[in-house]
Amino acid sequence: MLAEAAPRLAPRALQWAGWLFGLLALLAVVAVAAHLGDIERFVQLLRSLAPAWLLLALLLQAATYFSLAVAWQNGLHHAGVERSVRKLLPLTLAKLFVDQAAPTGGISGTAFLVAALVRRGIPAPACLAVLLANVVGHYGANLLAALVAIGLLWIAHETRTWMVGVFALFALVSVAIPTGMLALRRYGRRQPSWLLRIPRLAPLLRVASDAPVTLLLRPRVLATMTALGIAVILLDAATLWVMLNALGLPTSYQVAFPSYLFAMMVATVGPIPLGLGTFEATCVTVLVLQGIPIEGALTATLLLRGFTTWLPLLPGLILVRRELRLAHGVSLPQFDLP
Repeated sequence: MLAEAAPRLAPRALQWAGWLFGLLALLAVVAVAAHLGDIERFVQLLRSLAPAWLLLALLLQAATYFSLAVAWQNGLHHAGVERSVRKLLPLTLAKLFVDQAAPTGGISGTAFLVAALVRRGIPAPACLAVLLANVVGHYGANLLAALVAIGLLWIAHETRTWMVGVFALFALVSVAIPTGMLALRRYGRRQPSWLLRIPRLAPLLRVASDAPVTLLLRPRVLATMTALGIAVILLDAATLWVMLNALGLPTSYQVAFPSYLFAMMVATVGPIPLGLGTFEATCVTVLVLQGIPIEGALTATLLLRGFTTWLPLLPGLILVRRELRLAHGVSLPQFDLP
């Protein structure tokens, strides 16, 4: 009995350890910024918040969900299935929660979305074909955006050794995940046993083994997926730019974009749920290196996280739990929520 329970308890313990470490890291970031900055300046920045900018941030975030839904609608259309963007929007919000709660480079949320679509009667081959195209487009967009981000910092003479290391690791992940999924298809269900023991990765690998490659052979589909993925990144970075302006710190988009990208890279390759603490530390650091006062950098970053992560978290959790209750009998990936 104890031997059977151990494999289930170990991932759960690691998950809670990740949340604890992330919370401590976030508190450390706030403490360091408060120590180095001026408390009165923090208060002045919060008092200067302009509501019109916050409304713009909400619209930008709504546009990210719309872009994700359009990407999946476009893929399903080319796979011979018609679904409206309106019906796909709630699923993109649920996907965001799964991606955040189960940090596996975004693949958990993608597999969850496939399971939800199959439950709605969409043929599994069509869903799996869109999954492969979405993964390739998503990581292609990430890699292109990361190249631009490090290029902007290099032009501004603000690159650091650790940034090159983060970029290299992120590029490796961005290439390895889609390439690995495609390579493992040749094994079918006979994939290497050690891969199937990796928590949360095994379900997607099993799904990928059956995924058709039809959409990957259509450049227009991949180009659209990649373009919409880039649009999501641009909108999230624009949200950070909006937060800086909302605090009365007018700055160029060229400052906000690499700051967001490097924070996203660290959160993506790290094991901490939500990138808690690591995202904030990275974003604040890159902003400060580009001349943003530490008080404004921290406040803008926390506001950004509020809009991109914490605000949609509760509705995302509700939607995910509803999907899981309705998912009985669907033989696609199941997820343990914290």
